Amino acid sequence: MSTTTVQKTEGNLEQQISQYLDKVLPKKLEEIEANKTPSMAIIATKGTLDWAYPPFILASTGSALGWDVSVFFTFYGLLLLKKNIDAEVSPLGNPAMPMKMPFGPKWFQNFVWPMPNLIMAGIPGFEKVATTLMKKTFKNKGVATVGELRDLCLEAGVKMIACQMTVDVFGFSKDDFIPEVKDYVGATYFLPVAAKSDVCLFI
Repeated sequence: MSTTTVQKTEGNLEQQISQYLDKVLPKKLEEIEANKTPSMAIIATKGTLDWAYPPFILASTGSALGWDVSVFFTFYGLLLLKKNIDAEVSPLGNPAMPMKMPFGPKWFQNFVWPMPNLIMAGIPGFEKVATTLMKKTFKNKGVATVGELRDLCLEAGVKMIACQMTVDVFGFSKDDFIPEVKDYVGATYFLPVAAKSDVCLFI
């Protein structure tokens, strides 16, 4: 067989393979994508009551949808992994925060109370009052507590990851945290996890 004939045969073979792949590959890729388990990585950085809800709500919802969810708790977000969550809300510096009363007649509950930062800063114990009001409002609306949401996440298999640097900086011990936290790692461990995730959120 001549060189020209061999080259022609190889060219036809490559063309046939290319045509076959063009026909089969898109469908195969669609099947792979359809069978892929979506993943979500959340970085939780806040420890106040109002900021405690978003990571746990999003994590539990993602897990309920069948997603693979990991939450990296760093800085003040690390407080959400402690055995006893004692999160409070601080209206100070958050002028957009609505303050409605969770008790009394309807007209009283529907009134939005103006809470200037100057007043809040000058009243001792105001954060305790605001925290109590928010917890009461959540309870009246049937919203789960932060602890209940965390338990729901754990039952659903959400991976709770603690930032080792923050643990060291704040002088915490592993005994301070819930036993379900298995990974105490740094950013070099979590960033590849976040990079491979379909959804990555910073809260």
